[in-house]
Amino acid sequence: MTTNKQLEIFLDIATEAVMAAGAIVQSYWGKLEEIEEKGRPGDLVTIADKEAEAEILKVLSRHVPDHDILAEESGLIGNNQSDYLWAIDPLDGTTNYAHQYPMSTISIGLLISGKPQVGAIYNPFRNELFRAARGLGATCNRKPIRVSHTPELSKSLLVTGFAYDRRETSDNNYAEFCHLTHLTQGVRRSGSASLDLTDVACGRLDGYWERGIKSWDIAAGVVLVEEAGGKVTAYDGSPLQMESGRILATNGHLHDQLSQELLRTPPLSSWR
Repeated sequence: MTTNKQLEIFLDIATEAVMAAGAIVQSYWGKLEEIEEKGRPGDLVTIADKEAEAEILKVLSRHVPDHDILAEESGLIGNNQSDYLWAIDPLDGTTNYAHQYPMSTISIGLLISGKPQVGAIYNPFRNELFRAARGLGATCNRKPIRVSHTPELSKSLLVTGFAYDRRETSDNNYAEFCHLTHLTQGVRRSGSASLDLTDVACGRLDGYWERGIKSWDIAAGVVLVEEAGGKVTAYDGSPLQMESGRILATNGHLHDQLSQELLRTPPLSSWR
């Protein structure tokens, strides 16, 4: 069993890594000379992504060389035998970053025996550092944070996102976006899953759902939301499966309502 002291050490390591990567991301802001596409339209990568990830890998290899790593650009590093798996996104919101739209973060989560236990997310544009560890609470810039108290969907502000393959698949979230826009005070889209989860954790937004995401997008944010008093599950309210690509995260108060509406959303073909 991992002790609280060990979780604190892992959280400090994650913090060191996101801050180091954040400095690299900031250094390339507005100075990109080349932007690559990774095979699907809109799925971009830049030198900032690559160098930030390299810096994170250096920090982790120095502190926890025996742990496995799942990184967005490098894939799985290690023998996949460790109980410890670091899920890292060196620049979550690359499309935003490439367009100089300041909505991106660096996200590092630690899964222990498959469950998110530690998370650090740094937003270099707001200069906000989010940290959380299982049983130790959640903070923004070292101050405790809590989810909102919004009790029902009709009074809520939600956020979501769309997968890169939304043009090719009917499983694309458009119908849910339309349906919930009608039932709430609004649905936003930031283009960064980890940013969305930080905003739910600190009460700026009341709920978030998305499909087509990866473990590195949400591992850190899951811990943040839950430690801030929120709830994270699959769409139907069952336990979250990290590999499913689907997540529902809320302040807890409207979780069941949002889950029910996701399940009863009419197909896009029925919208006029």
